[in-house]
Amino acid sequence: YQKRLSLLSRLQEPFAQTSGGNQVETHRKLYDKASQMILSPQMDAFDLMQEPETIRTAYGTSEFASGCLLARRLIEAGVTFVEVHCRGWDTHKDNFIKTPELASQIDQPMAQLITDLKQRGMLDSTLIVWMGEFGRTPAINANQGRDHFPNAWTTVLAGGGVRGGQAVGKTSADGTEVSDRPISTADLLATVCGALGVDAERQNM
Repeated sequence: YQKRLSLLSRLQEPFAQTSGGNQVETHRKLYDKASQMILSPQMDAFDLMQEPETIRTAYGTSEFASGCLLARRLIEAGVTFVEVHCRGWDTHKDNFIKTPELASQIDQPMAQLITDLKQRGMLDSTLIVWMGEFGRTPAINANQGRDHFPNAWTTVLAGGGVRGGQAVGKTSADGTEVSDRPISTADLLATVCGALGVDAERQNM
């Protein structure tokens, strides 16, 4: 890696000495930051095999499970924002087959992540936001699937000082609308900001 960086520097030098000084300097700063990350001992956080087998088993074997375990390791290493994906929820067809399969990949690692963070004393300072970008239609379509539905959907918050063990709001009996205590996107984001100690009223430029 260092040899490649040295070669890159030599290749850039003629251009820097003629007309490209600013561009080369900007490029070098970018590569310097990337190199600091790649060469840092903290990159070991990505090596899940450093975890005891009991911990890896507790999280599960799915891709999402590995992502949750990696998230915990990154948080321990000082990373302030981690996003973990579980793909495949766009169930426009075969909902009754896909949803149980997807749910089985999520329940165990989510529970273990919360347990793990709590046991390590990190849950109160870590906010978990478990969500998608919208809900799914209560009615089943012609393909035995459920379509996009922004009118009523659910988000789960855990840790970060948020008072758990409660459900805020509810839908109508047919699930088509929020019938009690609707929470807007702005309300949700303000709650997240409050848990993170960010002033939601301040405009950040």
